[in-house]
Amino acid sequence: QVQLVESGGGLVQAGGSLRLSCAASGPTISRLGMGWFRQVPGKDREFVCTINTWSGRGAYCADSIEGRFTISRDNARVTVYLTMNSLKPEDTAVYYCAAGRTTGTRANQYISWGQGTQVTVSS
Repeated sequence: QVQLVESGGGLVQAGGSLRLSCAASGPTISRLGMGWFRQVPGKDREFVCTINTWSGRGAYCADSIEGRFTISRDNARVTVYLTMNSLKPEDTAVYYCAAGRTTGTRANQYISWGQGTQVTVSS
C-alpha cells in the first residue's frame, strides 16, 4: 500500500512561487509513475504534471501550465516536488499527489492519492 503525504501549500501573492512536496512510501512498483493534480470545488480533478520516479525522466506538464511549473524527484526516489512559479489566481486549488505503475495524464491511471494541500493565490 502506497502512502503519500503532501506539504508546502499555502497563501501566496500573484507572481510568487511555491514548492509542493510529496513524500511516498510503499512498494516501488506501485509508485513508478507519480503525478500532481488539482481540483477546485464543482470541477473535475485536473492533471498538472507527471514524472517517472525510477528514471527521473518523462516529466510532462499540462499545456495549460504554460511552462510555469516543473516536476522533479529526489535521488532517493522518495519525494516528488512540484515547483510552481509565476503563480496566478486561477492556480488556486487543492493540489493532490498521486502514484501508480506508470506516468499518465488521467486520474484513473493512478492508484494512490494523498490528502491534498491547499494553494491559494491572491491577486
